[in-house]
Amino acid sequence: MRNIRLLIAYDGSRFFGWQRQDGFDSVQQSLEEAVLAATGRRTTVHGSGRTDTGVHALGQVASLHLDTRLTDDRLRHALNAYLPEGVVVREAETCDDAFHARFHATSKRYAYQIATSRFAPPFGRAHQAWTPWPLDAARMRRAGRALIGRHDFAAFGNTGSPRSTTVRTIQHLRCVARRERFWFVVQGDGFLYNMVRTIAGTLIDVGRGKLDEGAIERALASGRRDDAGPTAPAGGLYLLSVQYPDRAFTGRTTRA
Repeated sequence: MRNIRLLIAYDGSRFFGWQRQDGFDSVQQSLEEAVLAATGRRTTVHGSGRTDTGVHALGQVASLHLDTRLTDDRLRHALNAYLPEGVVVREAETCDDAFHARFHATSKRYAYQIATSRFAPPFGRAHQAWTPWPLDAARMRRAGRALIGRHDFAAFGNTGSPRSTTVRTIQHLRCVARRERFWFVVQGDGFLYNMVRTIAGTLIDVGRGKLDEGAIERALASGRRDDAGPTAPAGGLYLLSVQYPDRAFTGRTTRA
């Protein structure tokens, strides 16, 4: 019996989120069914966190205990042969038996992508948000500085999964502007339900001038959801990577 961690990418528009749900296609279910088809073994695949319907991942991490003679690399190939379109196992490696993808994660990094063209893009709406208004990157960066550090983010979390505290630490926040494209990249030790999408929606409203630069600071102080901006659409959100105390995915698997 080995403990194996997986690095996974998926198109969230094809699934009803990460978590297994009766009657709905989920990423977790697809992985568990691929494991059963490839090895004949039933197991539970534990993700680093639950992504919602429509949210994508380039670097989701999962772990599972499995009794198999397949090498890590052959297991990766076997799983990809049985996985449906829209999800792929990028890496697989045997790890310490105590490792758990969720409980041992120290931080996560997300990106939010926005098209800023005058007219709606003809394709890709499931993979990016869109605003017809020009965004003032300088205003957004100044407003976003208030998010850095340890704060009570109650105003930026919608009612969802249970939580013992709404205090989180944002380690990095970067705004990247390109022609007709805009990205936010944020890293923190944890995020409330819809927190990244609410940060994105608030910064968009600051960038278009609907909210002033002090709106984020006031929302953090009040803790009231009404003081923050709207929740941005799920399609623009990507889980980029998950960080752990020890380095994961050391490159032992091959490209063949």
